[in-house]
Amino acid sequence: MLDIFLNVSLILISASTIGFVYRVVKGPSTADRAMALDAIGINIIAITAIISIIFRTQAFFEVILLLGIIAFVGTVAFSKFLEKGEVIEYERD
Repeated sequence: MLDIFLNVSLILISASTIGFVYRVVKGPSTADRAMALDAIGINIIAITAIISIIFRTQAFFEVILLLGIIAFVGTVAFSKFLEKGEVIEYERD
């Protein structure tokens, strides 16, 4: 029963990831594209967690943490770029 639930959830999350990829390509605004990229990162984390449960291993936990950190930093950097036009601010004399 659990295997069926995990397989169905993998299919649904994969389908939503495909929908988010479409939103990244055709998004009406840059903010929509940033939101879709963040959601893709979250979906990849969920897919990795489900695969870890299916294989009954803890080997992917470090990968999940690393993906979460990279997705967060990428989202913060992209939103800062949208707001100010640059990610790293330099002091100009």
